[in-house]
Amino acid sequence: MIKKIKMREDGAQDAEGLSIDALARAGGSTVRNVRAYQDRGLLPPPERRGRRGIYSQLHLARLRLIVGLLQRGYSLGNIQELVAAWQQGRELSEVLGLEDELTRPWSREVPTLVSARGLSRLLGSYRPSDLARAVELGIIQRDGLRFHIKSPKIVAVAAELARIGVPIADMLDIMAGLRRNVEDVADQFITVTVRALDLEGDKMLPSAADVAQVAGLIARLRAQVGDAVEAEVSHAIEKALDRFLGKRLSQVIDALQRAPRPAT
Repeated sequence: MIKKIKMREDGAQDAEGLSIDALARAGGSTVRNVRAYQDRGLLPPPERRGRRGIYSQLHLARLRLIVGLLQRGYSLGNIQELVAAWQQGRELSEVLGLEDELTRPWSREVPTLVSARGLSRLLGSYRPSDLARAVELGIIQRDGLRFHIKSPKIVAVAAELARIGVPIADMLDIMAGLRRNVEDVADQFITVTVRALDLEGDKMLPSAADVAQVAGLIARLRAQVGDAVEAEVSHAIEKALDRFLGKRLSQVIDALQRAPRPAT
C-alpha cells in the first residue's frame, strides 16, 4: 500500500517526501541540475502527486552520490557509464540498497533554517569572525539573508556555554580539534573494515554476492560506531570533570565540615 505523502505549504520536506526544491537543497545541488540529472537518466523520475513531483530518500541518496562523484572529478558521462555498468552486473535492489547505505547521512540531526535575527536569538551576541568560523567548519551555511544551521546540537552547546561567559570562538576551536580527532578515528574504522572485507585495490566495488553483506555491515556500523564514540566521549568528560572539579568539590566539603555550626 502506498502511503499518502503530505507536503508543507512551502514545498519543503515532511517525514515522507521531498519537493524538488528540498531535494536539491538537501543534496547540495540546484533544481536545474536535478532536472538535468533526470534527463540523463541518472536520477529516476519522481512519484507524481497531482501536479507535484515527490522525491524519496532514495532520490536524495542518488543525488548525493552524483554530487560527491562530481566533486571528485568525474564527469556526468563517467557517472552515467559507472551507474549503467554497475547495474548491469547486479540486481537493482541490491545496488540501490548499498548506494543508500553509502550515501545516507550518518547523523540524525535535521538542519534548520533561520533568519539573521533568529540566529542572534539562538547565540546571543556574537562577532562576525565567530560566524565566519562556524561557516568555515560547516556548522552554519549561508543562504542569502538566512542561515542553514547544519548542526543544531553544536549551536545549542555553543549558546549554552555563551550564556555562562564562554566565548563562542573558544567553543569553535574545541569543535575544530574534536573534528580532527573524530575524522582520524573514522578513517581508522573504515580502513580496518575495508581491509577485513578485502575491498582494497581492484576490489573497491564488491561483487554481486557481496553487495548485500557490505550494505548490511554498513547499516550495523551506523549504530555501533556512533555508540562506541559516544561512550568514549562520555568517559572522557567524566574524567575531565573529576580532574578539574573533583578536588575543588572535596575542598568545599571539607571547609563546610570544619566551619563552626551556628548556635541553636
